[in-house]
Amino acid sequence: MPSSDRKNTRPRPDSLKTFCKNRKARYDYHIEETHETGIALLGSEVKSIRQGRANLRDSYAAFEGGELFLHHCHISPYAQASRFNPEPLRPRKLLMRRQEIERLRGKVEEKGLTLIPLSLYLKGRHVKVELALARGKKQYDRREDIKRREAEREVAQASRERAKIP
Repeated sequence: MPSSDRKNTRPRPDSLKTFCKNRKARYDYHIEETHETGIALLGSEVKSIRQGRANLRDSYAAFEGGELFLHHCHISPYAQASRFNPEPLRPRKLLMRRQEIERLRGKVEEKGLTLIPLSLYLKGRHVKVELALARGKKQYDRREDIKRREAEREVAQASRERAKIP
């Protein structure tokens, strides 16, 4: 059988593996829309992310020139890397098309929105960032959300108790 008839039969994983989530983001912000972006990383950073050693708390995306960078994303140094470990909090370039970057820049400047990362995940062989266009919540918004969640929880608990009683 000639090698040209052979195909790469190794299946590609279609599932997404999430390594890191910004749990506080949905509590502190109203999420307007989300975008998937690539991120420029070094090899040791990818290995560290695969070990789950990344933290998105307090991180945000900002425009510098015509490019978009992720700031305050902590990726711990990879333990097995020799001497080429980058700084854990260095700014990392986000990879998007120029038209998308300009559209996001317009929304951020016009409406006073913020770009925050929601999660880091693996799609195929590439690490991706779920980036959200968000508006900060006020204190009373947070209180309303807590009251609404508690009311929903009480209703669900009451319906479960009603279902238990024959």
